[in-house]
Amino acid sequence: MAIATTNPATGETVREFDELSADQVQEKLQRAADAFRSWRRTTFAERARLLGRAADILDAESDELGRIATLEVGKTFASSVAEVQKCAKGCRWYAEHAEQILADVPREVPSGQGARIFTRYEPVGPVLAVMPWNFPYWQVFRFAAPALMAGNVGLLKHASNVPQVALAIEDVLRRAGLPDGVFQTLLVGSGAIEAIIEDPRVRAVTLTGSEGAGRQVGAVAGRAIKPSVLELGGSDAFIVMPSADLDDAIGNAVVSRTLNNGQSCINAKRFIVHTDVADEFERRLVERMEALTVGDPMNDDTDLGPLASPDGVETLHQQVNNTVAAGARLLTGGKPLDRPGSFYPPTVLADIPEGSPGHREEFFGPVALLWRARDADDAIRIANDSSFGLGDSAWTRDPAEQERFVTEVETGMIYINKFTESTPEIPFGGVKDSGYGRELAEFGPRAFVNAKTVWIAGAEQSGGGVE
Repeated sequence: MAIATTNPATGETVREFDELSADQVQEKLQRAADAFRSWRRTTFAERARLLGRAADILDAESDELGRIATLEVGKTFASSVAEVQKCAKGCRWYAEHAEQILADVPREVPSGQGARIFTRYEPVGPVLAVMPWNFPYWQVFRFAAPALMAGNVGLLKHASNVPQVALAIEDVLRRAGLPDGVFQTLLVGSGAIEAIIEDPRVRAVTLTGSEGAGRQVGAVAGRAIKPSVLELGGSDAFIVMPSADLDDAIGNAVVSRTLNNGQSCINAKRFIVHTDVADEFERRLVERMEALTVGDPMNDDTDLGPLASPDGVETLHQQVNNTVAAGARLLTGGKPLDRPGSFYPPTVLADIPEGSPGHREEFFGPVALLWRARDADDAIRIANDSSFGLGDSAWTRDPAEQERFVTEVETGMIYINKFTESTPEIPFGGVKDSGYGRELAEFGPRAFVNAKTVWIAGAEQSGGGVE
């Protein structure tokens, strides 16, 4: 895939970029290794000050930065601006909390031993981040803010269709005052990733992306004996029971399914509705989806912009066609729009056949998949009948049902009467083929650290470890 900005709303290639040469990559890796030696010795207060300046730049320039994201991936301008502002929030949250999260942890001294024992969290070094295009700012900053606060340095291999966002992120952090080499963008293709992971100067890797990409990156990191965090795909369940506030559930169903033009790993994708309310839910969901305005993502009245690429449209349409051919009912949409750009209409499929793409695969676009469940047992069975397990939600006012869904649905995150979201305060990550490891909250700064055991014989244990 060429490293280029192609406007998905028009299909026009706006700007192309040269890939870094092998020598240039080596130069950047050495720069990162050199920068780490000094960056790791900076204080939390200094790192927090610089991250706070980055947050100020993000807020002040959110419109300009948002336009770049809309240009490159087609998300609505309002959502692009909100994403940039969310990055500022993440920077400030970690600037405030990372020192406490990474403080020394005193340990119990074995009987008869005179010692001071504690765990100290130390940075591991340069971390490679392989990031996707769908939230091109946030998915980088939710790695970068905690990793930088922990004393690591970052190397960003961003998706090849968002080079201007990738360079903008490096520029923001540079202007905030981060020293040379502490955060660098690598304009390289996917073919360069394996060698970068294997390079001894790179000490860890994190990837947000497809299941296939996760398997490849995880395998390389495993061979190199380097830690990795994988945040992969999802086919998240959205369970609706008779006690739910149906107005609330339907409104959130539409928002969740069409968030980011339907291209989010934690979009609700599989709607599992109790038979008692299934007919009404289906009818009203179709009405709401058909009422969405599809158009130019820069327009204020646009609800749904284009998919990020023609390939995305082709893949999604093939999944829809194959699911219908297997026996699903097409209730609305289901055909690419006849206009320039990568537009796909809001689509609803019902009665998803077992073994069809709708049953097995993640649909990355505005396609809602409907199931009917007889009871809570049936809803849990359908929800768990997936190779993915990222972030599900359940809509019920029955406390017993709420507890069952919390306990029995196989997922990394479960939200009750709310659709899933990603925010700095809350751990984020999945199970099964949705990946491993956790981001955000206290897991973010601790993802890439050496939890070093320290035993100082003959010293008195103090309540707060060591300063």
